[in-house]
Amino acid sequence: MGWAGKLLGGAFGFMLGGPIGALLGASFGHNFDRGVERVSASLGNSGGGNGWGLGGQQRIQTAFFTATFSVMGHVAKADGKVTADEIKMAHAVMDHLQLDAKLRKAAQKLFNEGKKPDFPLDDLLQQFKKEASRRTTIIQMFMEIQLQAAYADGVLHPAEKRLLLKISAALGISRPSYDQLESMVKAGISGRSSTQKPSLAAAYQTLGIKSNATDPEVKRAYRRLMGQHHPDKLVSKGLPEEMMKIASEKTHQIKMAYDSIKEHRSSK
Repeated sequence: MGWAGKLLGGAFGFMLGGPIGALLGASFGHNFDRGVERVSASLGNSGGGNGWGLGGQQRIQTAFFTATFSVMGHVAKADGKVTADEIKMAHAVMDHLQLDAKLRKAAQKLFNEGKKPDFPLDDLLQQFKKEASRRTTIIQMFMEIQLQAAYADGVLHPAEKRLLLKISAALGISRPSYDQLESMVKAGISGRSSTQKPSLAAAYQTLGIKSNATDPEVKRAYRRLMGQHHPDKLVSKGLPEEMMKIASEKTHQIKMAYDSIKEHRSSK
């Protein structure tokens, strides 16, 4: 059973407290509260200091789940309205995660919590960053998902851009790294299907390099990105296993971009 199945299957010991715990409580409601009480009673004082004895990976997965959908709702509302495309994108992420009906409902509630004026963005990001520790690949994947959601309606509103920059800075992502992530997302949603070769410009955007990059620079960029997005590596860092499809799509996009650049250069 994946992490999603465990979330409502009795493993409530992941309770993290803080804004993440509060959002989970609001999303799962009475059943969540009762589950926490049961686990707390069964463990007594033995696990209270480290997330009730559960592993760090499950803590990260839970924080990722909570932050992903709540922040997505907050970004969607940044320009004053939530479009049908942005809601569709949120549902697409839920589909990738293969959420059952109860978890899907919880994710939708998290999305709605994020839209509220009093959403504790700063505190949540601080807690998420702490839970993710130094797992930069997890934080980058989180940021890519937020960018994809923001671009769901085809444009990035200035208010959304300002908010995304604030989020990336709070998570320790440098401006150059953010710009590269945004370029990759823009290249990936340029309208081509997964079987079509990207344009040369989009290929360079995906790899985050300029067209005059040397062959060794192209290869280094490709290997670095493949290492960052390898599904097995991301799961080992705490990405929910159900997210592997998104990670696999990213590696496919990176490989197609690299192959397109190699083919162009070899034909000269």
